[in-house]
Amino acid sequence: MADFTKEQVVKIMREERLVMMASLSESGKIQTHPMTPQEITDDADAWFFIALNSDQARQIKANREVNLAFAETGSWLSVSGTIEFVEDRAQAEKLWNKGMEAYFEGLNDPNLGLIRFNSESAQFWGTPGGKVMALAEIVKNRLTGADHDGTSDTVEL
Repeated sequence: MADFTKEQVVKIMREERLVMMASLSESGKIQTHPMTPQEITDDADAWFFIALNSDQARQIKANREVNLAFAETGSWLSVSGTIEFVEDRAQAEKLWNKGMEAYFEGLNDPNLGLIRFNSESAQFWGTPGGKVMALAEIVKNRLTGADHDGTSDTVEL
Protein backbone atom coordinates (compact mmCIF):
# COMPACT_ATOMS: atom_id res chain seq x y z
CA MET A 1 0.00 0.00 0.00
CA ALA A 2 1.86 3.05 -1.19
CA ASP A 3 1.72 6.19 0.90
CA PHE A 4 0.10 4.75 4.00
CA THR A 5 -1.09 7.68 6.13
CA LYS A 6 -1.57 8.53 9.78
CA GLU A 7 -5.30 8.83 9.10
CA GLN A 8 -5.37 5.21 7.87
CA VAL A 9 -3.47 4.09 10.97
CA VAL A 10 -5.99 5.87 13.22
CA LYS A 11 -8.93 4.35 11.32
CA ILE A 12 -7.60 0.81 11.76
CA MET A 13 -6.75 1.42 15.43
CA ARG A 14 -10.27 2.72 16.13
CA GLU A 15 -11.91 -0.29 14.45
CA GLU A 16 -10.33 -2.82 16.81
CA ARG A 17 -11.72 -3.33 20.30
CA LEU A 18 -8.90 -5.51 21.57
CA VAL A 19 -5.18 -5.09 20.85
CA MET A 20 -2.05 -6.92 21.90
CA MET A 21 0.57 -4.85 23.73
CA ALA A 22 4.10 -6.24 23.66
CA SER A 23 6.66 -5.15 26.22
CA LEU A 24 10.04 -6.37 27.38
CA SER A 25 10.10 -8.46 30.56
CA GLU A 26 12.70 -7.98 33.26
CA SER A 27 14.45 -11.14 31.97
CA GLY A 28 14.64 -9.70 28.43
CA LYS A 29 11.78 -11.71 26.91
CA ILE A 30 9.06 -10.08 24.83
CA GLN A 31 5.66 -10.59 26.45
CA THR A 32 2.31 -9.69 24.98
CA HIS A 33 -0.87 -8.79 26.86
CA PRO A 34 -4.40 -8.18 25.57
CA MET A 35 -5.51 -4.61 26.18
CA THR A 36 -8.63 -2.57 25.49
CA PRO A 37 -7.95 0.94 24.23
CA GLN A 38 -10.25 3.44 25.93
CA GLU A 39 -9.54 6.12 23.33
CA ILE A 40 -7.51 6.51 20.14
CA THR A 41 -6.52 10.09 19.39
CA ASP A 42 -6.25 11.73 15.97
CA ASP A 43 -2.46 11.48 16.40
CA ALA A 44 -2.63 7.64 16.68
CA ASP A 45 -1.95 7.74 20.41
CA ALA A 46 -3.99 5.54 22.75
CA TRP A 47 -5.26 5.62 26.33
CA PHE A 48 -5.51 2.48 28.47
CA PHE A 49 -6.26 1.54 32.06
CA ILE A 50 -3.70 -0.79 33.66
CA ALA A 51 -3.40 -2.65 36.95
CA LEU A 52 -0.52 -0.91 38.75
CA ASN A 53 0.43 -4.06 40.68
CA SER A 54 0.74 -6.19 37.53
CA ASP A 55 3.89 -7.62 35.97
CA GLN A 56 2.99 -5.71 32.83
CA ALA A 57 2.99 -2.35 34.66
CA ARG A 58 6.36 -3.14 36.25
CA GLN A 59 7.79 -4.13 32.86
CA ILE A 60 6.58 -0.94 31.23
CA LYS A 61 7.93 1.23 34.03
CA ALA A 62 11.36 -0.38 33.48
CA ASN A 63 11.22 -0.05 29.68
CA ARG A 64 8.60 2.27 28.22
CA GLU A 65 9.09 1.06 24.61
CA VAL A 66 6.09 -1.05 23.57
CA ASN A 67 4.34 -2.27 20.46
CA LEU A 68 0.63 -2.50 19.76
CA ALA A 69 -0.58 -5.18 17.33
CA PHE A 70 -3.92 -4.93 15.54
CA ALA A 71 -5.16 -7.80 13.38
CA GLU A 72 -8.17 -8.70 11.31
CA THR A 73 -8.66 -11.07 8.41
CA GLY A 74 -6.24 -10.05 5.69
CA SER A 75 -4.50 -7.15 7.43
CA TRP A 76 -2.16 -6.45 10.30
CA LEU A 77 -1.02 -3.20 11.87
CA SER A 78 1.96 -2.89 14.20
CA VAL A 79 2.39 0.45 15.99
CA SER A 80 5.56 1.24 17.94
CA GLY A 81 5.78 3.85 20.65
CA THR A 82 6.32 4.64 24.29
CA ILE A 83 4.14 4.57 27.39
CA GLU A 84 3.74 7.28 29.97
CA PHE A 85 1.95 6.77 33.28
CA VAL A 86 -0.52 9.62 33.77
CA GLU A 87 -2.19 10.83 36.96
CA ASP A 88 -5.19 12.77 35.66
CA ARG A 89 -8.48 12.22 37.49
CA ALA A 90 -10.49 14.15 34.88
CA GLN A 91 -9.10 12.02 32.04
CA ALA A 92 -9.74 8.80 34.01
CA GLU A 93 -13.34 9.90 34.63
CA LYS A 94 -13.78 10.70 30.94
CA LEU A 95 -12.49 7.26 29.89
CA TRP A 96 -14.11 5.17 32.62
CA ASN A 97 -16.81 2.76 31.51
CA LYS A 98 -18.81 -0.12 33.01
CA GLY A 99 -16.55 -2.68 31.31
CA MET A 100 -13.68 -1.67 33.57
CA GLU A 101 -15.64 -2.81 36.63
CA ALA A 102 -14.63 -6.39 35.76
CA TYR A 103 -11.01 -5.43 36.50
CA PHE A 104 -11.15 -2.56 38.98
CA GLU A 105 -13.30 -1.51 41.93
CA GLY A 106 -14.07 1.87 40.42
CA LEU A 107 -12.15 5.07 39.89
CA ASN A 108 -10.93 5.08 43.49
CA ASP A 109 -9.29 1.65 43.21
CA PRO A 110 -5.65 2.18 44.30
CA ASN A 111 -4.59 -0.41 41.71
CA LEU A 112 -6.11 1.57 38.82
CA GLY A 113 -3.52 3.16 36.58
CA LEU A 114 -3.91 5.30 33.49
CA ILE A 115 -1.37 5.08 30.68
CA ARG A 116 -0.95 6.92 27.42
CA PHE A 117 0.66 5.20 24.44
CA ASN A 118 2.54 7.77 22.35
CA SER A 119 2.88 6.39 18.84
CA GLU A 120 6.08 6.79 16.84
CA SER A 121 5.71 4.63 13.72
CA ALA A 122 3.37 2.08 12.19
CA GLN A 123 3.88 -0.88 9.89
CA PHE A 124 0.91 -2.12 7.85
CA TRP A 125 0.58 -5.31 5.90
CA GLY A 126 -2.63 -6.22 4.20
CA THR A 127 -4.86 -6.99 1.31
CA PRO A 128 -6.54 -4.09 -0.50
CA GLY A 129 -10.32 -4.04 -0.19
CA GLY A 130 -10.88 -4.97 3.45
CA LYS A 131 -12.11 -8.17 5.10
CA VAL A 132 -14.38 -9.43 2.33
CA MET A 133 -11.71 -9.03 -0.34
CA ALA A 134 -9.10 -10.56 1.96
CA LEU A 135 -11.24 -13.66 2.56
CA ALA A 136 -11.92 -13.99 -1.17
CA GLU A 137 -8.19 -13.63 -1.88
CA ILE A 138 -7.28 -16.29 0.69
CA VAL A 139 -9.81 -18.76 -0.76
CA LYS A 140 -8.69 -18.05 -4.34
CA ASN A 141 -5.03 -18.52 -3.43
CA ARG A 142 -5.74 -21.80 -1.66
CA LEU A 143 -7.63 -23.13 -4.66
CA THR A 144 -5.21 -21.92 -7.33
CA GLY A 145 -1.91 -21.97 -5.44
CA ALA A 146 -1.35 -18.32 -6.45
CA ASP A 147 0.78 -15.95 -4.40
CA HIS A 148 -0.89 -13.46 -2.07
CA ASP A 149 -1.25 -9.89 -3.39
CA GLY A 150 -0.64 -8.26 -0.01
CA THR A 151 1.14 -4.94 0.41
CA SER A 152 3.25 -3.43 3.13
CA ASP A 153 4.14 0.11 4.12
CA THR A 154 5.52 2.06 7.07
CA VAL A 155 4.57 5.54 8.27
CA GLU A 156 6.27 7.74 10.85
CA LEU A 157 3.69 9.18 13.23
